[in-house]
Amino acid sequence: MKELLDIQEKLFPDLLDVMQKRYKILHYIQMMQPIGRRSLADNIKLKERVVRSEIDFLSKNGFIMVTAKGMQLTTDGGEQIIERLSAFMNEISEFRVLESQIKDKLQLERVIIISGNSDEHLSVKKDLGKACIQYLTSILISNQTIAVTGGTTMAEVASQMKPSEHAVNCTFVPARGGLGEQVENQANTICAQMAKRANGNYRMLYVPDPLSEDTYDTIIEEPAIKDILDIIHDANIVLHSIGDAVTMAKRRKASDAVLGKLINGNAVSEAFGYYLDEQGNVVHKVKTVGLQLEELERARYIIAVAGGTSKAKAIQSYFRQGKSNVLITDEAAAKELLKG
Repeated sequence: MKELLDIQEKLFPDLLDVMQKRYKILHYIQMMQPIGRRSLADNIKLKERVVRSEIDFLSKNGFIMVTAKGMQLTTDGGEQIIERLSAFMNEISEFRVLESQIKDKLQLERVIIISGNSDEHLSVKKDLGKACIQYLTSILISNQTIAVTGGTTMAEVASQMKPSEHAVNCTFVPARGGLGEQVENQANTICAQMAKRANGNYRMLYVPDPLSEDTYDTIIEEPAIKDILDIIHDANIVLHSIGDAVTMAKRRKASDAVLGKLINGNAVSEAFGYYLDEQGNVVHKVKTVGLQLEELERARYIIAVAGGTSKAKAIQSYFRQGKSNVLITDEAAAKELLKG
């Protein structure tokens, strides 16, 4: 790839600039479609006459449709070229530099960054899910067990899941019990959806989360629960998100006392029922059935998926624990991380 880029730069010095410009236009149209020409020019910081010229080219070649409502990608032209170009454009974009910087900063095996800010656009969260599945497909082999947490980000990951010819008979399990939230965002639902889309198998964990001390001690001795917990603890791959501490506590309808403890303890992140401060110290731990932070090292791949400027502190806080080895995030979170 590097050799080809070098040759292209010598023979066609403007080629990469043109490709990057057109890819940027197509990608923004994909996120915001339908969108008008002036709005597009304002948002991607290009002169309107430049955008007009590029829109004419893209329209004539069947990549976009220009309607009274605005511009949008064509299914056969624009959508396909975006998908085929995305990996290539990442090779030559600043994301490779960003990925390397974040990898060094957090001491990770792999970092994948997609463009945009998932705080601002839902489509970016979908792109996070797509990037996660692309990476998962690249490492997945047959007969593996994948443990999955809940949440809106993981729901997007599940929606992008596809079957893989080289990874059959895989089993998806919830990493922990269910939260008192919408059923589509619970780990049980998400692992079942992923299994169906992957033509795999799944097991459920029918326990509430969180639990009282007495209930926890009783429930983990149940034979059916012990059986599924053994499978979860032996998972080859763990997929999880990273949450903002106070937001997650409120979603779990935490008591005023717990909320006060988190605020006074400066908790900024949450994962697997652990609330952590900026240094990665545990401020509060929810009693939960399923994977614990200290058990993650059993898995070969522990993949964290989180994006948006608002998640940067939470991401850094979580990785002070050093439990996951792969991060999939977006450009906004990555740039914010480098400021800290």
